[in-house]
Amino acid sequence: MTKELGIAISELHSAIAAIDPAEIDTACSAIATARRVVLYGCGREGLQLRGLAMRLHHLGREVAMHGDMAAPPVSAGDLFVASAGPGELSTVTDLMRVAREAGANILFMTAEPQTPSAALATWVLTIPAQTMARDRMPGASRILPMESVYEGALFLLFEIMILKLREQLGVTPEAMRANHTNLE
Repeated sequence: MTKELGIAISELHSAIAAIDPAEIDTACSAIATARRVVLYGCGREGLQLRGLAMRLHHLGREVAMHGDMAAPPVSAGDLFVASAGPGELSTVTDLMRVAREAGANILFMTAEPQTPSAALATWVLTIPAQTMARDRMPGASRILPMESVYEGALFLLFEIMILKLREQLGVTPEAMRANHTNLE
C-alpha cells in the first residue's frame, strides 16, 4: 500500500467513525417507513446518492432521483433525501423548501449541521468530513482534494445503511439480486 493510500483510508475511516450511530438508525427508519423516496445531491454527492437510489431499488423500495424523467412528485408519507456537504447549496435548499411545502419528510445529510438548510429538515444525518466549506482550513486533508473525504464517506455510509435496511426490511440477498437489471 502506498503512503498516500494509507493516509486517504485513514481520513475516510476518521469521518465514518465519527458519524453518530443513532443518526444512522434514524435515517434507516425514515427510509424504511417512507411510501417512496426521492433523492437529490449536486455534483459528486449526486453520484453517491444515485448509488444509494440503485441499492434502495434493489431492496424493493419505490425510489427516484430528482431530475430524472420518471421522478414522481413528493407529498405526505414520502421522504426527500438531500445532501449538501458544505451545508448550503441553493438548489438543495430550494428543493427542501418545495418538499416541505408538499408535506414530505426530509432527510438532510451534511458536514455542517448548523446551517439554515438543516432547519428545514425533519432529520439531519451529520457526516463530519471535509467539504469545500473547510478544504483550505488548518487540518484539511493532506491527500484528498476538496470534498473527496465527504463523498467517500457517503459511499461507505450508504453501504452500511443498505445492510441495516436489508435486515430491517427482511430482504434477502437473493431478492436484491432479483431486482438487479438483466440488461447488462
